[in-house]
Amino acid sequence: MISRYKVSLKNLRIWNGVDETIDHGVDAVTIENGCLTFVGSSEDLDTTATDSVVKDMSGLSMIPGLIDAHIHLCLDPHIKDPLEQDKLTRGELLQGMTDRARAMLEAGITSARDLGGGQWLELEVRESINRGEMIGPRLICSGQPITSVKGHCHFWGGEAADGAEALKVLARQLEHKVDLIKVMATGGNITHGSRPVDAQFDEETLSTIVNTAHKHGLRVAAHCHGTSGIRNAAAAGVTTIEHCSWVGDEGWGKAFDPEVVARIVKQGIWVSPTINSGWKRFAGNSNFADLLHGNYDRMREGGVKFIASTDAGIPNVLHHHLPLAIPVFAHFAGLTATEALRAATSDCAEAIGLGEVTGQIREGYSADFVLYDGDPTSDLDLLAAPVQVYKQGESALAV
Repeated sequence: MISRYKVSLKNLRIWNGVDETIDHGVDAVTIENGCLTFVGSSEDLDTTATDSVVKDMSGLSMIPGLIDAHIHLCLDPHIKDPLEQDKLTRGELLQGMTDRARAMLEAGITSARDLGGGQWLELEVRESINRGEMIGPRLICSGQPITSVKGHCHFWGGEAADGAEALKVLARQLEHKVDLIKVMATGGNITHGSRPVDAQFDEETLSTIVNTAHKHGLRVAAHCHGTSGIRNAAAAGVTTIEHCSWVGDEGWGKAFDPEVVARIVKQGIWVSPTINSGWKRFAGNSNFADLLHGNYDRMREGGVKFIASTDAGIPNVLHHHLPLAIPVFAHFAGLTATEALRAATSDCAEAIGLGEVTGQIREGYSADFVLYDGDPTSDLDLLAAPVQVYKQGESALAV
């Protein structure tokens, strides 16, 4: 539940989620009813209210709560075969999701975008969290992804043979009150018989999905590994391109297309590259590492905007490991520490529709923030060791 007390924290180093550096003239915040009502100097704090509490946080740094733009809360990352997930009972599934949600918040992840499941259980978790019945991050959920017949993640129930059937799947998600629409523009790795290189829908079908979603005020996230699918999704004007792996007939990352990059930038599409902490293994393969670096350098130089994401839930990608992934993300994408942090806070919030709610230390915004012993803007490895996590003004960790 949101606390009704007025709490002020002072003597902090505060990075507001936007600026390049910390403003040392701003070292205090006040929290009321779950929101930030004051961000400024400790000298200007109003401590006259009888119900106010002031805490000295000397030595700690504050940044906005972290956001993971791509998770699957329903998936247990310790189970390699997605079909095995369906053998769990409803109670086992919900308990696992409850545990993972708590772990995410305790790690400093105060918001996340869930991009797919088959039973809409993540929407139930979303509502339980919103009601204060469960501990976890603020969730933005897509429900069942729209996919082709026997296409990627078809086992989640979103198969569509054409545009008309795709709209039926979309309508079903609307009935369940999703926050956005997810579409599988290409095949994927975890589905037998599906190939990442293959486009699953043409530009016309994707445009129909995007236009219909927009009429209902919803954004669209598109799973895209193959370059042909990336091209179709960019032309259709999706909101975010997930993965953006540039897969072609010659292999992973080998079909980079600067013309598609230009279309992505022109359409204002965000790229959510799902770089998780396990990508550190690629550093040992100099040829592949060079290929990855080159693709991200060209995207960044072309004006592509990145947001932080992990695809948590797929095998061996744990939901609470975004803090471990951000330094790896910065390495491969060629981002400074501050750029990587923006991609996991203010930029991510803007991309997923929370830009006026969270992602910044700013008056009027939700009191979602993390405290660290040290300065994460100069050392991203500190993200793995939060001292305190606040979501809507409530502490998730004991001091």
